[in-house]
Amino acid sequence: MRLRKQELGDRNLIGARVESARKRKGMKQKELLAQLQVNGVDMNASGLSKLEGQIRYVTDIELVALADILEISVDSLLGRE
Repeated sequence: MRLRKQELGDRNLIGARVESARKRKGMKQKELLAQLQVNGVDMNASGLSKLEGQIRYVTDIELVALADILEISVDSLLGRE
């Protein structure tokens, strides 16, 4: 497992929560990317890494797909619960 070299960014609220939820499910980034593809979200490994590092913006479509795949609410990803 590689450690993040960059500081967390400030371009999204959900990155750290996505990473935490993914790891709780025992899911690798590659597996999450495959599930995103199945749900119609085209994202590459670099994009997911940047999303989790909060240095990439997140679209509403990506937000909903991530919540569905990770089986958590959108509000939870946004830190509203």
